[in-house]
Amino acid sequence: MPSPATSSRWRRVFAILRPSHSHTAFTATLLLMASALASRVIGLVRTKYIAYLLGRTAAADAFNAAFQLPDMVSYFLVGGAASITFVTILTRYRETGREAEGERSMSVILTTMTLVLGIAILVAEGIAPLYVRALLHGFENDPGKAALCAHLTRILLPAQLFFLAGGVFAAVLLVRKQFAIQALTPLIYTSGIIFGGILLYHRLGPSALALGAVAGAFLGPFLLNAIWAHRVGMRFRPVFNLADPGLREWVRMSIPLMLGVSLVTADNWIINYFASHTGGAVSLLTYAKQLFTAPVALGQAAGAASLPFLASLYGKLDAAGAPDRAPFARAVNSSVSRILAFSLLLSAFMIGMALPLVDLILRGGAFHRADSGVMALYFGIFSISLCLWSAQAIYARAFYAAGNTLTPMVAGTIVTALSLPVYWYLYRALGPVGLAVASDIGIFVQTITLAVLLHRRRMVSLAGLEYSELLRSLIAGAAAFVALAGLRHYVHTTSRLFELALLTVATLLWLAVCAAILRLTGSALPGQLLSRFSKRAEA
Repeated sequence: MPSPATSSRWRRVFAILRPSHSHTAFTATLLLMASALASRVIGLVRTKYIAYLLGRTAAADAFNAAFQLPDMVSYFLVGGAASITFVTILTRYRETGREAEGERSMSVILTTMTLVLGIAILVAEGIAPLYVRALLHGFENDPGKAALCAHLTRILLPAQLFFLAGGVFAAVLLVRKQFAIQALTPLIYTSGIIFGGILLYHRLGPSALALGAVAGAFLGPFLLNAIWAHRVGMRFRPVFNLADPGLREWVRMSIPLMLGVSLVTADNWIINYFASHTGGAVSLLTYAKQLFTAPVALGQAAGAASLPFLASLYGKLDAAGAPDRAPFARAVNSSVSRILAFSLLLSAFMIGMALPLVDLILRGGAFHRADSGVMALYFGIFSISLCLWSAQAIYARAFYAAGNTLTPMVAGTIVTALSLPVYWYLYRALGPVGLAVASDIGIFVQTITLAVLLHRRRMVSLAGLEYSELLRSLIAGAAAFVALAGLRHYVHTTSRLFELALLTVATLLWLAVCAAILRLTGSALPGQLLSRFSKRAEA
């Protein structure tokens, strides 16, 4: 029989998973990071399945590029972040006791933007072939590939309506600190692509995967959020009122996101434009990015979980009634420092074990050992910038929490514009490999720019980062990489079983070296993590 203490602990664990549970910043981050990890595991299954079916063929390039126009329509018309801006607005309404007013504004915003986005989707359906010829210029050399990409694009476009509505409904739950549904929706969306292929691929080919994506968007991001938002009391009524103050506030915050182009999003678009001129490059770079973004999702999850809490901290007042930004700055710096420190350690493993990792996960069917070798190079280069992708997610949300979307928009647009010649030059000089290098350079500039802007605006001081901990993690990561490189030098195998054994040994070696170096250098990182989990278990 389990002890009362053990039973009580398990009850607390299951309570966290309840959709109605109101989370703290720590439990929200923990839940969304666990969800992100599970989502990426399923995402890797999806990537493996697509690679197994399509490999690096023309059909694979067409399918992977077909998501680009739908993403661009959503990005430029909804700001690509319906829930981000709406969370900030609803938080203000809720904390000032005006929830009914916030609910009406939510109805107005959703009605208006559904109409706008719906019209845009109809236009995009008509111009899809022209878009493919213009923005995926290299596909012109293969008319069949271009036609298939346009066809799949048209299937995927309506899913953006589900993402828009789901993002608004999700915001209703997020301001109530309820994150469990947000942990489930990406799992359902990703599973939709897989099941679409399993059920219909033999009849419809790549179209089955696109239909599965639309079904997943409806069932997960839209339907699940709508059901639970209704259960917490939200009542959506179609209302069209351009004079609504909530709509005007949302437009004011969202227009910068609509007009600007952040490299975080544009990176894939730019890569696809150049890679479309090299057969199979779109697919291999997409697979590498999807595999790389599995750990990146942890940083993004931390950023998503932090937004409502940062929004509350930014509005905090001191005893005299004046704005008190110190807790806000400490929260941002603490989150960034931990994300950077862990990412430095993880990058060492990802770079050192790139080839066996890629080969073990993806080889099979239409995806061959030679494809693994090329993709592993892309994956290793992307992995260098892991810490930067994770940190920028926190820095960007620090601006959003303060209600400032203009500054990161202007900065992101300038960085993107300045990055274009870098992508062009490195692609001309190095081919697809140069695109991965350019991506790293671009996200480095993007992250530093956001950090400096927060510092100069006296929102988050750069001096608050835990530089000594970051140095210890860098040393530990470098030592672990050297150890893994030595292991790879003496162990060569193409057997799947031996690759699994190699990765198992490499993981233990990586953990041992990192733990030993962190302990020898006096790092507080392991203790901090253990302490947080211990306190949560005892709470």
